[in-house]
Amino acid sequence: MTINQPILPDVVSLSSFPNGGRAAIVGARGGIGAAITRLVDETHRFAEVIELSRYGDPPLDITSPSSIESAVDHLAGDVRPMRLVMVTTGILHDHGLQPEKSWREIDVHKMARSFAINAIGPALLMKHFLPLMPLKGKSVFAVLSARVGSIGDNRLGGWYSYRASKAALNQLVRTAAIELARTRPEAVCVALHPGTVATPLSAPFAKTQPQIQSAELAASRLLAVIDGLDASRTGGFFDHLGKPVEW
Repeated sequence: MTINQPILPDVVSLSSFPNGGRAAIVGARGGIGAAITRLVDETHRFAEVIELSRYGDPPLDITSPSSIESAVDHLAGDVRPMRLVMVTTGILHDHGLQPEKSWREIDVHKMARSFAINAIGPALLMKHFLPLMPLKGKSVFAVLSARVGSIGDNRLGGWYSYRASKAALNQLVRTAAIELARTRPEAVCVALHPGTVATPLSAPFAKTQPQIQSAELAASRLLAVIDGLDASRTGGFFDHLGKPVEW
């Protein structure tokens, strides 16, 4: 597998955020999540960068509502505002789950697992994290979606569960952004497409993709996009270069 590795963007400063506050990365031990965590920490923009995962402290399991609620409750007592939340979790395949090539392969249990991780878990994170966002000043809640979740861009078919769960995630982001803007007019709630990244999630399918990024490059690009967003772009769906993706 050849990784397309152009020169990294300028060092990400996240200068559009007020100094201080906290940042939380959900899925901080994954490929992209770990790279994002390191880059956010290196900006020194936030007083604390919180790494959340099943093995973190506090532990957070995206498939467990009680785990999500407990982890966020643990963080809620801090008076420092939650300025940035990035959700980098997701599933395309595992030992018992593969993208469907045909409707004949649709399985209720496998589809439910895709929705639990790709849509329901992030929705519960919205439920518990969005109230922690400050009433004033820039804050961002961003989730990693996928271009294959775009209905308008679907020209190949297949991958029913992954496509549908990511499309559901996009709708959840759009809906949450509308509600968030009523009380936090400077907040941004967006879905981001990271591109094809050299991680275990995309490894079995990367050979068909012309451009493969390292996790570090993808993280740098995603954070540069976030740094350039303001409240006028909330509820949007953008790729790793900041270009809008059709719904």
